[in-house]
Amino acid sequence: MEKFTTLSAVAAALPEANIDTDKIIPARFLKTTQRTGLGKHAFDAMRYNPDGTENPDFVLNREPWRKAEILITYENLGCGSSREHAPWALLDFGIRCVIAPSFADIFFNNCFKNGILPIRLPREICDELMGDAAMGANARLSVDLERQVVIRPDGQEVPFEIDPFRKHLLLEGLDDIGQTLQHERDIDGYESRENQEKSWMPTIHID
Repeated sequence: MEKFTTLSAVAAALPEANIDTDKIIPARFLKTTQRTGLGKHAFDAMRYNPDGTENPDFVLNREPWRKAEILITYENLGCGSSREHAPWALLDFGIRCVIAPSFADIFFNNCFKNGILPIRLPREICDELMGDAAMGANARLSVDLERQVVIRPDGQEVPFEIDPFRKHLLLEGLDDIGQTLQHERDIDGYESRENQEKSWMPTIHID
């Protein structure tokens, strides 16, 4: 998983509440178990017309926001089903940080597991950041995870809270597998001792 330390990027405003995971990535695209390739289908029903052409009014189809790495929305982002494909689609599109007043719990947790930083900020602050985002490439937002601040284009710093352990995992780029591999030596040592102490047990090989 890619480390998250600081990010300075174009932000896209999507001023809607209760954006569910089916809006983020529709169910018909969930057949894959790969984390890549889903970005083109992120917000599919909002990005594309019935004939498959792009909806020119949708923010992520317009310059400079089609290269946005920060997404700002309203309450309860990621509600609905628990599909992990939702953060996969956002990440594959290029989104590394989502800012909203609140998130659905499972989506919130899945963001951290996939290297996306979800930031909770009051709605009035989100409105101000959306105003910044509307100015486009000339008003990039910055996120400093170590210092726990969002930096607006005028230099104003907006602090945010984050669980210390989750902060550590993002800074180090550790997903669940990465956390386990940190203890690889201990795991190998345990298995070696078990094999010696219980040599009478049959060894099962799985091809």
